[in-house]
Amino acid sequence: MDLDVFVTAHGAEWDRLETLLRRRRRLTGAEADELVVLYQRTTTHLSLLLSSAPDPALTGRLTSLVARARSKVTGARPSSWRDAARFFTASFPAAVYRLRRWWIPTAVLSLAVAALMAWWIAAHPEVQSTLGAPQQLREMTRPGGEYEAYYSNHPAAAFAAEVWTNNAQAVALCLVLGAFLGLPVLWVLFQNMLNLAAGLGLMSSAGRLDTFLGLLIPHGLLELTAVFVAAGIGLRLGWTVIDPGPRTRRTALAEEGRTALGVAVGLAAVLFVSGILEGFVTPSGLPTWARITIGVLAELAFLAYVYVLGGRAVRAGETGDVDTTDRAALLPTAA
Repeated sequence: MDLDVFVTAHGAEWDRLETLLRRRRRLTGAEADELVVLYQRTTTHLSLLLSSAPDPALTGRLTSLVARARSKVTGARPSSWRDAARFFTASFPAAVYRLRRWWIPTAVLSLAVAALMAWWIAAHPEVQSTLGAPQQLREMTRPGGEYEAYYSNHPAAAFAAEVWTNNAQAVALCLVLGAFLGLPVLWVLFQNMLNLAAGLGLMSSAGRLDTFLGLLIPHGLLELTAVFVAAGIGLRLGWTVIDPGPRTRRTALAEEGRTALGVAVGLAAVLFVSGILEGFVTPSGLPTWARITIGVLAELAFLAYVYVLGGRAVRAGETGDVDTTDRAALLPTAA
């Protein structure tokens, strides 16, 4: 392809398309038809240029023209309540269900590590001494001490909001930082398991493990599940960098990244429920068995939601990615 001849032959059409795109007033019917025709022609020109004589400057100009024209021709699709309903009934549960082979092993291994660390802390007083002075540890674990007072020292609504914000940040870090080969995800997960193990170990050594579990389970089951889901999907995103499979690395990261961001939104809603439980149920005057029952029912409801709605959506072809029409075109397409 002779690039100079190509530009001379079609430059006027590109200039005209640029003029129509810059026009602020509403286009007439004839101008709108002309815009569509020029958009289709410029798309073809860009395809030819990319396959025959890729010139960085010209390719950049035509790519910009095609993208702007496509937006003008197709218009922006407004969000609706239908989109929100589809997200919570199909996209989000499908993503969690589809990636269960990542977050379920993550949960099992994490809990095993936490249990091992908790036993180590409980069985070795010298390890406990590294966590605090004896007086501090007694203050934390005594009846009415810091572990118990933590859930009732603040107004319930403010406490629930604070807990939700902190947990949502931890979940977002797992999902966003997963692209860095998953290493930051492992660190965030380890910090969470270490905090859990410290509470379990110290309260167990004080003979008050049942009290600690009675405070943890009502909100902790759902909260930890959300953390494990985020960590598992973050690790999946990190593995995509290493092994994108049959897809190109760019395409694989785009698809899994969009899924991870969608999961972050869904988990924010899950953590909102967990925060409500931690703010209003955990410190309530209900019997321990009643508080634990509420926590177990919340966890079972989430798992049923994922396995019933998510499984059904996956079998119908849903992946958790955004709708095809909302994805950016990887290559220029005609209207």
